[in-house]
Amino acid sequence: MKPAYLGLTTATLFLIASLSPSLLPRHWVFQAIVSGIVTAVAYGLGTLISHLWRTFVSWEPPSEVKAIAWRLLAVGGPIAVVAAWIYGVERQRALHQLMGMTMPSWWGYLLGLAVGLLLAVALVLIARGIRLVARRIAGFLDRWLPARLAGILAGVIVGLVVIGLLDGVVVDRLFEAADETFRVTDRAIPDDAVQPDDPLRSGSPASLVAWEDLGSKGRTFVAGGPTAEEISEFTSRPAKDPIRVYAGLASAESVEARAELVVAELERTGAFERRVLCVITATGTGWVDPEAAAALEYIWGGDTALASMQYSYLPSWISFLVDYTRAREAGRELFELVYERWVSLPPDDRPLLLVMGESLGADGAEAAFSGLADIRNRTDGVLLIGPPNFSELWSEFVSDRDQGSPQWNPVYEGGETVRFAADPSHLDPDDPAWTRPRVLYLQYPSDPVVWWTPRLILRRPDWLAEPRGPDVLPEVEWFPFVTFLQLTADLANSIQVPPGHGHNYAGLVADGWAAVAAPEHWTREDTARLRARLIAQSYETGSSPSN
Repeated sequence: MKPAYLGLTTATLFLIASLSPSLLPRHWVFQAIVSGIVTAVAYGLGTLISHLWRTFVSWEPPSEVKAIAWRLLAVGGPIAVVAAWIYGVERQRALHQLMGMTMPSWWGYLLGLAVGLLLAVALVLIARGIRLVARRIAGFLDRWLPARLAGILAGVIVGLVVIGLLDGVVVDRLFEAADETFRVTDRAIPDDAVQPDDPLRSGSPASLVAWEDLGSKGRTFVAGGPTAEEISEFTSRPAKDPIRVYAGLASAESVEARAELVVAELERTGAFERRVLCVITATGTGWVDPEAAAALEYIWGGDTALASMQYSYLPSWISFLVDYTRAREAGRELFELVYERWVSLPPDDRPLLLVMGESLGADGAEAAFSGLADIRNRTDGVLLIGPPNFSELWSEFVSDRDQGSPQWNPVYEGGETVRFAADPSHLDPDDPAWTRPRVLYLQYPSDPVVWWTPRLILRRPDWLAEPRGPDVLPEVEWFPFVTFLQLTADLANSIQVPPGHGHNYAGLVADGWAAVAAPEHWTREDTARLRARLIAQSYETGSSPSN
């Protein structure tokens, strides 16, 4: 069957757009996937428009004009694609340089283009096979129904079957397989996770939570962090051993029971007698950012208690595509139970009550509050790191930002309570205009977790209509459907970048906590030294915020 001219033209234009840069450097495999899907969908769209034109409009251009158009496409199309590929590779290299990463070779991106085209051809052939089945069904129905009605009914039947198979079989099986895969991974004990002897840690012999039930990320959390000696060596002040409590999915049957277990662990360890108590909503697999946790412990000399629990096996980037309600339920339930115990204490005996969440955990942490007034009334400070675009309070603050402030670094109500930061220079801990309790969002312009939304399919976002953030190339533009797919691929690459870019916040969490809640003796110099230590730690441990 001869391909439609409009289909090939549209496919060529969208293929060119898919080679343009997005927020993060793209591995050739992801480039192949993006280009393949975009090209196939564009071909189908162009072919559909061509079919509709021929069905309802009788006029067609003369055969001489058609011949010239085909020649132009045959010659100009490949030249345009090659030019776009060269430009795209140069921009990818510029993006690597901007983020301080090793320059990739040209050969990988050449392979990505070739594989992308093969993928596009395969997808088009599959679509043609589906159309052939629809025509056979229409031919069968044509015996009893008018031809046009038979064709429409056959299309509906095949469409429903395909959607049913994809949504009810393929997608479900994929996520079942992913859930089981990560369930197995969750049982593994990381090499750096040794069961603690310290009774101040969950999973220790004195704990109410069994070490085996904490899950992989929970074990890493309770076994990690600085000791009193390490904190004292850094601060030159006396320090305490920090408290860390946690409940894994296997620790109790329900979210409520796990939250109750965490509160019981806080009681057991004497957490309510510490100067700082922080409720942390973990990411998808139960991961807690080690740099963000350690930063608070260093700043407060270990006189801290950190509490979190697991609600899923899936990484955040999968969870927030399919099921983000678990994070919200976990964040709400854990904070409510901790707050209920905290508020029963005499006001002068209460520790500072802080809240933290990263990635999907930021959305879950927000869910504990009905609005800004609720946050002011029930916390002493909130730090939310790389929140997903669908986070309700974040969306409200960003949408209602002060006129003239960009979406990537908004100002809300003059920065009285809520502030945003993408760089240490954006924060002034001593600013008297920033009242307490303080709410701080950390978000990089290049973080796809913050900017990914299905609205990108058809709508240009403000962060691409306004001047770009400092780590976003000026050449990044919005294309319908293409940009959405590019950022979807960026989600999987969001942590494969150095601190200060993407979804790697190791270089900013010390400044974040110092701005939100630091003791009077803490200085800017202390923050700078701690920032350097945490960045070095992130390189040593390979901290993974996507977990």
